Amino acid sequence: MASVKTYSLKGKAGPAIQLPVHFETPYRPDVIKRAVLAVQSQGRQPHGTDELAGKRNTAQSWQTGRGKARIPRVKGAGSKASSQGAFAPGTVGGRQAHPPESRKVIIERINVKERRLAIRSAIAATANSELVRARGHDIDSVPALPLVVNDGLESLKTTKEVQNVVSALGLQDDLKRAVDGRSIRAGKGKMRGRKMKHPKSFLIVVGSDQGISKAAHNLTGVDTVEVQGLNAELLAPGTHPGRLVVWTQGAISRLEKENLFM
Repeated sequence: MASVKTYSLKGKAGPAIQLPVHFETPYRPDVIKRAVLAVQSQGRQPHGTDELAGKRNTAQSWQTGRGKARIPRVKGAGSKASSQGAFAPGTVGGRQAHPPESRKVIIERINVKERRLAIRSAIAATANSELVRARGHDIDSVPALPLVVNDGLESLKTTKEVQNVVSALGLQDDLKRAVDGRSIRAGKGKMRGRKMKHPKSFLIVVGSDQGISKAAHNLTGVDTVEVQGLNAELLAPGTHPGRLVVWTQGAISRLEKENLFM
């Protein structure tokens, strides 16, 4: 197994540790994409129309003999050519032909072994500098990949403390990229409570959350997760593997000792 140096919160190199076998998993972008789409499907909300929508009317066909099409027409609308059609799809004033149905299956399922393979493959991709750069992360100042820091990171309580660590570890360039990339969303989503969008920055993976998630919550594009809560979408947002990840020693230790995602 490969080894990597650990770093203190001040950016000083420390003793090396052995990486788990997860980091030797072959790169499988096809499996990663399936797993991410399966996670994203869990967030969709079923929606549909009323089954009687467009059918609550008195529409009947006039049948033959009037020189008019035999579409259902609303009673009492008169005998003009513009008298309102109803009920039938494809007519002026008619109901929708194939409206959305809330009973439609929108959850994408994935096999357990396939999901675990996707997570391991995405973990291995975080240690590949070419994939991390291809994803858009700025890692010129980052000392090493994967970036492993001591467990003191898990107990930070304030955003200022996290910012100091970010600067010491050379992550400030990638954080600035996420801040500068903040933009107004295209389309009607800007009117529905999600006006702004921004790129993803680095992910912090800890063995035990002792305050770091709250301290890093206000940093643009930064996510924090305990190692057992990792999924394909966190490691490969938008189905694109190679996210910049900061690991704590506790997270690496739990990944190996508890045999997670194997």
